[in-house]
Amino acid sequence: MFNGETPDPTSEKPPVWASGVVPLSDVARDTPEETTFLLDLADAAQKYLNSFRWCQSIREVYFGDGIGKIIGLFLCRIVPSEKGIDEWLWVIVGDIPPAYLVTDKCKNPAEALDSYVEEMSKWIELAREGKSSNEVIPVNLPATPEDAERLRSRLELLGRLLRPWLDPQPHKSN
Repeated sequence: MFNGETPDPTSEKPPVWASGVVPLSDVARDTPEETTFLLDLADAAQKYLNSFRWCQSIREVYFGDGIGKIIGLFLCRIVPSEKGIDEWLWVIVGDIPPAYLVTDKCKNPAEALDSYVEEMSKWIELAREGKSSNEVIPVNLPATPEDAERLRSRLELLGRLLRPWLDPQPHKSN
């Protein structure tokens, strides 16, 4: 499933600073089809990281959360091929532009999604004017007002569907 870049099967624990993630082997949803979709997104996340020259290989992948074919949030540990590259990265893939995020401000899936939306919103503001910049997250879409609106609409929908389930605080039972 992972295109020759198999995550370390002996590692079953995420880093101590990360919360809300589980090993890919623990991913299970209500239906086998939904689980397969999420594992396919994990594969897409790994392919995305492997497309960068600074990623020599992927050591570990943890599942943060996701919705079928729509979005997947993964915490990945890579072997960098260059100095100055973070070992741990969040990768967000799906029916949205893929992105990787450093973990400095993102310790759980909720913070990763919030950071993704924040960074994509910067791109949207520029794209509304037909502009792009190396100062914002790279997006694999043309910087047009139409693509900006489509992405804004998707992000808004994700905010309503997924973000409420990603509360970083454990729910207290009465």
